[in-house]
Amino acid sequence: MYIDSYNSRGFTVNGNRVLGPCALLPHSVVQWNVGSHQDITEESFSLFWMLEPRIEIVVVGTGDRAERLQSHLLRAMRQRGIAVEVQDTPNACATFNFLCHEGRVTGAALIPPPGGAALTSLAQATE
Repeated sequence: MYIDSYNSRGFTVNGNRVLGPCALLPHSVVQWNVGSHQDITEESFSLFWMLEPRIEIVVVGTGDRAERLQSHLLRAMRQRGIAVEVQDTPNACATFNFLCHEGRVTGAALIPPPGGAALTSLAQATE
């Protein structure tokens, strides 16, 4: 799984365009029904703890700024043995790619950054 690029409308993952917020799982990409970090609930995170093999870490991209998530959400993930890293979406994309490259069992929950923030190729940014 590799995030190729992103813009305000969505992401390109493994060459496939994904519109809007998305959740990346070890072998699939799904639409993630949130509009902003304020919409993230325990239920919206539940897909990350229902999988086998168990996801080690979920990287959350909250748009153009790293936003604080509710502490009970982070606690619920920790209780299930899943670490959570919250970052702005550009950094979350890079972190997700790095962790996957290291062979970690990683998930991502990504909200596109608003406005003009875009990167046409994350591969160029890491070279």
